[in-house]
Amino acid sequence: MADAEGVGSGGRIVATCADLDRVDFAKAGGLVAVVVQDARDGAVLMLAFANREALEATLATGEMHFWSRSRRELWRKGATSGDTLPVKELLLDCDQDAVLALVEPAGPACHLGERTCWGEVAPKPSCEETLRKLDAVIAERSRARPEGSYTTRLLADGNLRLKKLGEEGAELIASLASGDEERAVSEAADLLYHVLVALRAEGVGLEEVARELRKRSGR
Repeated sequence: MADAEGVGSGGRIVATCADLDRVDFAKAGGLVAVVVQDARDGAVLMLAFANREALEATLATGEMHFWSRSRRELWRKGATSGDTLPVKELLLDCDQDAVLALVEPAGPACHLGERTCWGEVAPKPSCEETLRKLDAVIAERSRARPEGSYTTRLLADGNLRLKKLGEEGAELIASLASGDEERAVSEAADLLYHVLVALRAEGVGLEEVARELRKRSGR
């Protein structure tokens, strides 16, 4: 379980039983909603409810416990199936009346055998994952130089690369000036692609840019 000391952005990590004093159980008659999320890929697995006793048991055992509203009793996820939910972190929301549980599930979260209670929902890739995938594709084109590839053509022609950077930048500015949001998004995507290609032609990848941004932000 994460240590609550030194937590930024509100300090809402719940790591000890003392932290439960911040939870507003009274608002919903002694219960809080618990959203359970896979800590590894961000997939939302299930929604359940917990009272203070359930959260105390979770903190004590390292496995998710909930309160059954139908049976009116405490229950440990996976007690009979073995599909437990080892918890990595508990986060309290800004209103102190809901909890986000980050877990590493030992099996399906849904009682019907599905990974999630919403079926096999594939998590959307993050912004970082999308950019890294694009950068990886460009890097592979740089190595293989497949014929007929537009990226290969750009990598081989410095004048064309610079021309396209100018064109895409100008088109983005024009779309922003006209207030065309949809076109601005499209033009920004085009510009990002051409920037990554131009950098790759110089032997620079996305990681080097990210490192510079981290340096500027002091991280």
